[in-house]
Amino acid sequence: MKKFKYIIFAMILLMLAACTDDSEVMESENAASDSSGGDLVASYASDASSLDPAGQNDLPSDQRRNVIYEGLFYLDEDLNPQPRLATDYEQTDDTTWVFNLREGVKFHDGTDFNANAVKASFERIMDPAVASARANIFEMISEINVIDDYTIEIVTEYPFAPFLNYLAHDGAGIVSKEVIDEDYQNAIDQSDQDISLEEFYELREAGGEEYEAVAQAVGNNTGAIIEQKPIGTGYMQFQSRTPGEEIVVERFDDYWDEPAKLDTVTFKVVVEDASRIAELESGQSHFIQGFDNGQWERIENHPEMETYPVYNLSNEYIGMNTQEGPLEDKRVRQAIAHMVDKEEIMEGIYFGVGREMKGAIQQELLGYNENLEDLDYDPERAQELLNEAGYEDGFDLTVMTNDSPERVDLAVLMQEKLKEIGINLEIEQLEWGAYLEAVSNGEHDLFILGWPNPVGDPDQSFWPLVHSSMQGASGNRSFYENEEVDSLLEQGRQELDEGKREEIYQRVDEILIEDQPFVSIRQAQSANAARTEVQGLEINNFNKPDFRNVTLESE
Repeated sequence: MKKFKYIIFAMILLMLAACTDDSEVMESENAASDSSGGDLVASYASDASSLDPAGQNDLPSDQRRNVIYEGLFYLDEDLNPQPRLATDYEQTDDTTWVFNLREGVKFHDGTDFNANAVKASFERIMDPAVASARANIFEMISEINVIDDYTIEIVTEYPFAPFLNYLAHDGAGIVSKEVIDEDYQNAIDQSDQDISLEEFYELREAGGEEYEAVAQAVGNNTGAIIEQKPIGTGYMQFQSRTPGEEIVVERFDDYWDEPAKLDTVTFKVVVEDASRIAELESGQSHFIQGFDNGQWERIENHPEMETYPVYNLSNEYIGMNTQEGPLEDKRVRQAIAHMVDKEEIMEGIYFGVGREMKGAIQQELLGYNENLEDLDYDPERAQELLNEAGYEDGFDLTVMTNDSPERVDLAVLMQEKLKEIGINLEIEQLEWGAYLEAVSNGEHDLFILGWPNPVGDPDQSFWPLVHSSMQGASGNRSFYENEEVDSLLEQGRQELDEGKREEIYQRVDEILIEDQPFVSIRQAQSANAARTEVQGLEINNFNKPDFRNVTLESE
């Protein structure tokens, strides 16, 4: 009988053990399920032109890079810089900054994030061999000194008021040093230079004519490896790319903070607005960025879709090549500005979505002047100005635009308006990459473009667009030059008194109204929409979606 009791007792223990094991398995499966938010498809009108933080300066690229790379700082919803890969900092004098870096952070290739990677990333983007369109963003930096593995000192050439904001720029994304070294080695191998990587770095450190020759020889091939292997510390890591079609990123499980919930995000290229909306309706896409402003009501009234409007810090404008033909005369540029009916444009093209711009500064930024007197729509004054400039018989111009439907509509409207004062406007529509290249090379008369302010400071509303050092791909596609504007902008960067900075930028805005290198039209309300199963999505002031907390509830 006693033996029988022991047998029963043993069977009960086995049953309990089995139940415990099942429970642990279920808990493990639930944990795996909780960490997985599914595969999200996000559709955009344009492909990224580059996945390299030192690459092309355009928003479609930034939106993809934003999930792969991180910088020392980011900007919060009030545009204040907050630490990310840095933990804290000390400004030891007007030009010296010491940053403590976050420990235990891994790059996607498994290497350690440290001060050497920070130094390598900044020196690379400023390297003449790389010839980055973003080098100007960090031109104030004169020294980068590694104190120890997790402490770095950055010295600026002069006091630079918005320095921390600039460290939040997409171009300050930190790249794996191992990949940077591999990229340079590849560029050297492809050149006719018989030098080692160590010798290359030594020459770069010394600078001078000898390095200029090496940089020119090596520069044609830099960036190729980083485009193939974009490796940062972000919450998503690169998986694959089909140019013109899609970029796929996947969750980085070793992310230093809370890992993303999604398994993958596919950045899909769907050029036509109607096709993107149709994809959202059918569920082929979970999120879309950019659609015709006439579609807001349709999307808002759909039971399975919701909108994510964002007033982003951007200036949509009509630019003029100030060094070409009749447009060299500011009276001609003023005449064209007087033919821009902003009220009609806002209602007829943008359906009242967004804010009409008056000057080049958004109302969220230091220096915004609500009393600024802009040039009004005035055809009579426009004709007078053309007559004064000696163009009473009119002339021919070309306006370039990409394939954005709204920009094409704006070009058509301007064609009609300018015809009234004898200006025959031909429209040239190009694919995004070809368009950027053409207007950066000055192949245009007029052009239609937007400029996002990626650092939340008025310096970026003006410096790239009008400082004479920025002509071409760096931002000044109007090829505008004005010594007073240059001087004011240089003062604005160095002035630490906020009140004086405000006065400086308001004065710059007044000069630009007089000179009209471009006509500011609208602060965009970015058109974003998602299906209702998308939960946890946030989009910042720069129209960059944050997918780290996103889940797909139906999956």
